[in-house]
Amino acid sequence: MHEGLLLVLTLLTAAVLTVALAKAFRLPSLLAYLAIGVAVGPHALGWLHESESTERLAEFGVVFLMFSIGLEFSLPRLVAMRWQVFGLGGAQVVVTILATMAIAHFGDIPWQGSLALGAAFAMSSTAIVGRLLAEKLDLHSASGRRTMSVLLFQDLAVVPLLILIPALADASRLAGTLGIALVQSVAILLLVTFVGRRLIRWWFDLVVRRKSAELFMLNVLWITTALAFLTEWAGLSLTLGAFLGGMLISETMYRHQVEADIRPFRDVLLGLFFITIGAQLDAAVVWQRFEWVFLVLLGLVAGKGLLMIIVTRLAGADTPVAFRTAAQLAQAGEFGFVLLTLAAGHRLLAPEVVQPALAGMLLSMLAAPFVIERARHWSTRLSRDEWLQQAVALQEVASHALGIEHHAIICGYGRTGQNVARFLAKEKVPFIALDMDPHRVQQALSAGENVVFGNADRREVLLAAGLDRARIVVVTHPDVPSALKVLGLVRARRPELPVVVRAADDAHLEEFKRAGASEVVPEVLEGSLMLAAQTLTRLDVPLDRVMEGIGEARERRYETLRERYRQTGADAAPGAKTAEGSS
Repeated sequence: MHEGLLLVLTLLTAAVLTVALAKAFRLPSLLAYLAIGVAVGPHALGWLHESESTERLAEFGVVFLMFSIGLEFSLPRLVAMRWQVFGLGGAQVVVTILATMAIAHFGDIPWQGSLALGAAFAMSSTAIVGRLLAEKLDLHSASGRRTMSVLLFQDLAVVPLLILIPALADASRLAGTLGIALVQSVAILLLVTFVGRRLIRWWFDLVVRRKSAELFMLNVLWITTALAFLTEWAGLSLTLGAFLGGMLISETMYRHQVEADIRPFRDVLLGLFFITIGAQLDAAVVWQRFEWVFLVLLGLVAGKGLLMIIVTRLAGADTPVAFRTAAQLAQAGEFGFVLLTLAAGHRLLAPEVVQPALAGMLLSMLAAPFVIERARHWSTRLSRDEWLQQAVALQEVASHALGIEHHAIICGYGRTGQNVARFLAKEKVPFIALDMDPHRVQQALSAGENVVFGNADRREVLLAAGLDRARIVVVTHPDVPSALKVLGLVRARRPELPVVVRAADDAHLEEFKRAGASEVVPEVLEGSLMLAAQTLTRLDVPLDRVMEGIGEARERRYETLRERYRQTGADAAPGAKTAEGSS
């Protein structure tokens, strides 16, 4: 018991330190978890021993990852991107698998093992690439759209590959096994989709009426585990059930809340999974077969990248776009480790093949941020029209703002921005919303809302959103420096334009007012007034008296804040006049 507690403490300490170090260097957390696994695994320090219970717990990390992918799965989005997703994405996966099988043939690897190895190599890292593209505002560039389409297809391809690889273990009954698996998959899919859709919605409505966050969270965990158990009981995989569960919940109004609640479980358990993956790395075997590790790394970065350049060029992209798309996909992915571990567990690949492959995949993910950044730099030399590529995001914003005028620009499309948008839509007031969360933007676009990826504190983005034609600007995101920058940009271009700003409290009210905000709404004040109103109503105080008291309190509070602002302005008046005169 003491040793187990000491191991947990050691792993947590290592996780805190290495994840903090990874964040400091802007690297994905999964690289930190992999490094921990390598260090504490049975082939290094030996603190973490292989056990069925540890592997089972780690497998739930993948379950929750697939559940999260199911939450983001959208049929409208898939239909809109169908040519790039199934055409470009399908070609990338198939070509990578065939190329790996051709090379593995010369290494006397059986075709079943080489197919599984090719499937593992075909995967790229959604976690690494998605974050890097979002940070560089490249998600909606020509290369970004192609990259995300391929990554989406890879996520979808994982489900049949998880069925295929175990079936390869018994080649004599491969056709029959796949046939049975296909029938089971279709039956489970139809059952869960047509029966589960209404049942899930009804059940969630029933749970939410109890107004218990604990019950809601338990319900999410229960549904995820139950569907994973159902698909495994039917002879399929845990992850397929989790994916279906996420897909069903994505069609309910509780999708965003479920995603927020499930993220801590997913991240922690997925971290444990990557620790167990890193623990499988045997440094001695890698050193003995160093040339094979280098060949795997070279194949993933250069070989996979070259194949992607060819495929993308054949699909009609110009050379710089194809080059950047290839660089963004030239690494291993999270599900590549899942498929490689599955193949090793079914003895499709020998340990002397798995170890160099595992090491090469790890190194390719470590190199990914540097490869993508260098490709971004080199592509500027390859393209004479690079300025057009840099303006793709602005063109996307401008296309959404095309044809609308006297509209509202909503800066930030979180819950506050979404509520404002609903009221605007109800009053038939046109709007365009800008947000920096790519998943939120994709979800909003799938729902038919006029939301676009863009940074509102950039002048060119606001102009592309139709600032010169806008009727009002609403700043809803909580970042004070960014909100002040938006205010400065709007006031410099449209001094007369109304700007309404959300504030967490009244601490920054005067600062926002000085920056030119027409109105500042402190959330703490409004929330306390609504809380008081609900309390008085429950105590049977007449509604007219409640509303009258709330109105008076609101007026007094805002008048006090305005008076403080006027006094501050009077004290600063001489300096202001001097500044005005000097200008």
